[in-house]
Amino acid sequence: MHEHHPLRGITLMMLATLCFAGGDAMVKHLTSAVPVLIIVWFRYTIHCVLMLVILGPMVGRGLIKTHQPWALTLRGLTLVFTTVLGTAAFRTMPLAETSAVIFLSPLIVSVAAGPVLGEKIGRANWLAVAIGFCGILFIARPGSGIVGIGLLYALGAASGLSIYQLQTRKLAHSESAYALLFFTALTGTAVMSLGAPFYWRSLSLDWLNGGLLLALGLLAGLGHLLMTHAFRHAPASTLSPILYMQLAWATVLGWFFFAHWPDGYSFTGMLIIAASSAGLVLLERRKIARQKAGIVP
Repeated sequence: MHEHHPLRGITLMMLATLCFAGGDAMVKHLTSAVPVLIIVWFRYTIHCVLMLVILGPMVGRGLIKTHQPWALTLRGLTLVFTTVLGTAAFRTMPLAETSAVIFLSPLIVSVAAGPVLGEKIGRANWLAVAIGFCGILFIARPGSGIVGIGLLYALGAASGLSIYQLQTRKLAHSESAYALLFFTALTGTAVMSLGAPFYWRSLSLDWLNGGLLLALGLLAGLGHLLMTHAFRHAPASTLSPILYMQLAWATVLGWFFFAHWPDGYSFTGMLIIAASSAGLVLLERRKIARQKAGIVP
């Protein structure tokens, strides 16, 4: 049994979100010189190799032990689609604003959970969703320079991520965490490797970009490791809102590395999206607490 240290858990989660935001900053830099598909290939391949090397000796066949291989493969394909669109969005939009739009995924999940999972959607949930989507109007307002294909990429990534999260919720009851994680890495590596001969022909990497591509996978792995340890020290209800620190990190990194600082309207939109998404987390906590207490929602 793990010791309960909320402050330690929060600190680890904040560091994990820094890793994720740092990875996104690397992606944005790399898209100026490296094709999107190659960046995605590196992310999945390094992820897959790390799991085989680190977890393979410990878990063995547990990495591929599953009751629903096709469902896990479909889930992996969904994340590949999401990653490609997200990477394309970072190429065409500022770091902070792109991160904010992709963070719409919890709102989309809240709406889709009704018809897909049969969950009851309350009026408070609908209100949070409506407010969150209003945040997009502040970010992608006329004259902001953001409206266009980049916004479509980001919205597509948010939609894909929401489908991925719904698939995860359905499969988490029957599949191990190892299988869920490994099938995602394996599917992404296999799919992206199919096109490797075509988009590798014209690739020319310098030492900096080559190093960043390798570091990208390592940073993502470190982020997930820190997140895992965070949940050992504090409950999910405490840590879930901390995930939105990633938007703050993205804003700072976007200013430091790309000289972009969101204006007042964009800041307002980002805060609206973060607040509405965090509100959904609090509503979910309240719902679970009522169910545990035997109170029908």
